[in-house]
Amino acid sequence: MTAESFLTLSTELRHLPIVGPGRAKRLAKLGLRTARDVLFLFPKDYESPAPPQRIDQLRDGEPASLVGHITDAELVSRSPGKSVFGILVENESGALRSTFFNQPFRAETLRLGQRVLISGTPKLVGLRFEFVHPKVTLLGDDERLPEEPILPVYSLTDGIKQIDMRRLSRECVTSLSQELAEAMPESLRRQAAEELRGAGIAIEGDLPGIATTIEMLHYPTNEPAMIAARTRLIFQELVVMQLALAMRRRQLTSDLLAPPLPTTPLIDARIINRFPFTLTDDQRRVMNEVAKDMARQFPMNRMLQGDVGSGKTVVALYAMLLAIANGHQAVLMAPTEVLARQHFNTISKMLVESRVRTGILCGSLGTTERRETKANVASGEIDLLVGTQALVYGEIEFKKLGLCVIDEQHKFGVSQRVALRKGGIAPHSLVMSATPIPRSLAMTLFGDVDLSTLREKPPGRGRVHTYLAHDGWKDRWWHFVEQQLAQGRQAYVVAPRISAEESNETEASEDVSSVEDVYRYLQQDTFPNRKVGLLHGRLSQDDKAAVMRAFANGSIEVLVSTTVIEVGIDVPNATVLTILGAQRFGLAQLHQLRGRVSRGTHAAHVCVFTDGEQSPEEFERLKVLEQTDDGFELAEADFRLRGPGELIGRKQSGMPPLLIADLHRDQDILQVARSIAQAKLDDDPSLADSEWSELRTQVIRRYGKELSLGDVA
Repeated sequence: MTAESFLTLSTELRHLPIVGPGRAKRLAKLGLRTARDVLFLFPKDYESPAPPQRIDQLRDGEPASLVGHITDAELVSRSPGKSVFGILVENESGALRSTFFNQPFRAETLRLGQRVLISGTPKLVGLRFEFVHPKVTLLGDDERLPEEPILPVYSLTDGIKQIDMRRLSRECVTSLSQELAEAMPESLRRQAAEELRGAGIAIEGDLPGIATTIEMLHYPTNEPAMIAARTRLIFQELVVMQLALAMRRRQLTSDLLAPPLPTTPLIDARIINRFPFTLTDDQRRVMNEVAKDMARQFPMNRMLQGDVGSGKTVVALYAMLLAIANGHQAVLMAPTEVLARQHFNTISKMLVESRVRTGILCGSLGTTERRETKANVASGEIDLLVGTQALVYGEIEFKKLGLCVIDEQHKFGVSQRVALRKGGIAPHSLVMSATPIPRSLAMTLFGDVDLSTLREKPPGRGRVHTYLAHDGWKDRWWHFVEQQLAQGRQAYVVAPRISAEESNETEASEDVSSVEDVYRYLQQDTFPNRKVGLLHGRLSQDDKAAVMRAFANGSIEVLVSTTVIEVGIDVPNATVLTILGAQRFGLAQLHQLRGRVSRGTHAAHVCVFTDGEQSPEEFERLKVLEQTDDGFELAEADFRLRGPGELIGRKQSGMPPLLIADLHRDQDILQVARSIAQAKLDDDPSLADSEWSELRTQVIRRYGKELSLGDVA
């Protein structure tokens, strides 16, 4: 019985004669357990022999091919089982030797006078080039050169060779590609191809069917066919995702109800007059978008992203006051108590002499205070509540909740964000991020969310100067910091860890900065006449609050800290920032830290130091930070350099990983997929069209579990 006679998509590889139980265990490390898995293990690259060249054009170590006649052949047996067979291939450009070890059978086919095509990587031996174990194709005297196939290159694991993978994939593709169900109807493939070409993506004809796609991905006949096959699968993966997000978006508008919270010119004027500054055009635009959403009877589901210092909190306060003006409560949840208290203090100052009743709920509150706060929320005595994760796990009951605001949304797991929104009538939702998100990620992770962006910063902010430095600069830099302190300014110093005891084996031999060591050094040796403070996550909440109060009122001049100051800390007089061990932070985090010294009117200065030798990739990444202070440009650069897997985790995204699409590389395809998905659901909200049934099945199978979570970003 042949393998083909019983091979199905679900056949386990261990049952195939060419695999067996032992090799099946090795293949399982690549995620290959069934024949279907083999079809969807796509080549990571391709290779094909180089076109024939002259011998005098060969380069050491560069793949090459040449055509000639065998003018010498010799088989030498050195010992039982060991032999060397050599041939001399000659043409008009010269002669070249090829050697085969322990392949005596070559002497039977490679004979004097035979015309051959040899392909391989030449090696310069003395003054002559030589091939070792080249690929040899026999040619007739008048025979045209064959068109060499494009061969797949697969990811491998121990005990599995490229020839093994090609043999296995060839058998599975040949036998089973026609068995795959077609998810994309011909009309969709035609429309997608037309729109992709309109977006500047070069593909010939319509997108191929699934059988041709799999065949051309593994064993393409030419490069255009391979490109069309890859484009088809990339588009399919992205359109499935965008259909899922669009379906979730429709569920929000049809399955959930929210209290309509309309604005009026009088309400708007009263709220705006609360702000002791002139709003930017961006802030007014986004406030109008929020007000329009909150007037509807289904939940607002809007994400507000903005660069450091763009004024997101003001927009959030506008939305909360709008809810309160309509007789409802509002809640703001922050990821840390430091940030929650910062929000509470800022809001309280803006609402001085207001009738709005505010409260805070966080982990450091005593039992009695916590109980009273929860009771006041339940009775409606508190209109606006600020808090941390305690809001999720503390069984809070609101009397009439109208709006949830979630700050720094990427720091919360999906389940935490969902818990805050459980209840009868769904509140409106506004999530905020001070970490600008690349366009393609926004379309993916937040494709079911209305997106508002603040790019414009309030006028009067001082310019921030950033310097990428090395250890030789430190003495000069500390002298510069002292000059700034003498002018009445304050300074942050950030290190990547709390103490030297935190080092792991990799860091044991490196100079990894810790806040405790840096604090002692600066206090004793560098700034002995200045008040130096220490802040990190192991301090109690009371101690943290005391340190921050001292820094805010100027009692502390230099604050040595971990990244606990990354968000929410607002001390306009702090204009100098030193970052140590910068290679251990992402660009977005470094930019957030830089935002701590762009709060006031004075020019700010940031110096970025690294520990140890840096790779070219790390240097390039940090150079981007030095060259631009635009958070959106940095987000795109971070995305390009590190990829989506490093920027967001599944905990935050709630989305399964992509198999073949790349969110940075395939942004144009993503845009086409998004447009087509939205248009299709406008015409057919439930995807009832029989031609789309398989695609709908893929949507539910891949994203069904995530659909109930997507409404909170």
